[in-house]
Amino acid sequence: MTSTTMDRETYAWAAVAVLLVALAIPWFWWGSSRVVAGLPVWVWWHVGWLGLTAVVFAAFARWGWGLGIEPAGGDSDG
Repeated sequence: MTSTTMDRETYAWAAVAVLLVALAIPWFWWGSSRVVAGLPVWVWWHVGWLGLTAVVFAAFARWGWGLGIEPAGGDSDG
């Protein structure tokens, strides 16, 4: 993988991480008394968000692990 490809992937995964963190707290549901299936909407937001975060982390662990940390050439132990 070339350096520019690694840079793009690193920035893309960083953007995904920032988005996940930024929307983890449902500030737009604050003050809402809306209830769905017996639970407040913000609880459902957290349930769905945790599920999405788990899927994204699984993808990152499979394809992006080590980006920005490991050297570009692969194994540095030789």
